[in-house]
Amino acid sequence: MKRIIIYLIEIIICFVIQTSTFHYFGIGDIMPNLLLILVVSHGYMSGKITGLTIGFFSGLLVDLVYGDLIGLNALLYMVIGYFIGYSNKIYANDDYTFPIVFVAISNLVYNFFYYIFEFLLRGRLNFLHYFRRIVLSEIIYTVVASIFVYKLLHMINNRINRKAFEEE
Repeated sequence: MKRIIIYLIEIIICFVIQTSTFHYFGIGDIMPNLLLILVVSHGYMSGKITGLTIGFFSGLLVDLVYGDLIGLNALLYMVIGYFIGYSNKIYANDDYTFPIVFVAISNLVYNFFYYIFEFLLRGRLNFLHYFRRIVLSEIIYTVVASIFVYKLLHMINNRINRKAFEEE
């Protein structure tokens, strides 16, 4: 139960920081995707079901507050969390390379499918402009932010696991 409450608090904190504070640090209206970092991190550290669940609730929160199409972000985050959860089998407690690479790949996948559902189906076909102007910048910014955010989430996850192990 503590773990679920901590996950909900993490989702809310990342959402609030992403939607309010990072507007001041945005470069050309591009901001790091903290919720994607959260989903990828927990999928990698805790597995498919945790990644899927955190992805669903993170995406649903974004959809309910900002989404034109309810469920799109929930679906994208959920699928990303689920597939990153498969990498839990290669999870190493001291490795920071894999999660950063997974964040970059996940951000690329997220933005590609977001483009398809939000722009391509509405007749906006300028993918190269979208890719150069938004996707590449967001990937770089999110990867840089993931270095710090993943370390923090990793420490929280280790503390939760340690306390759960001590209680057993």
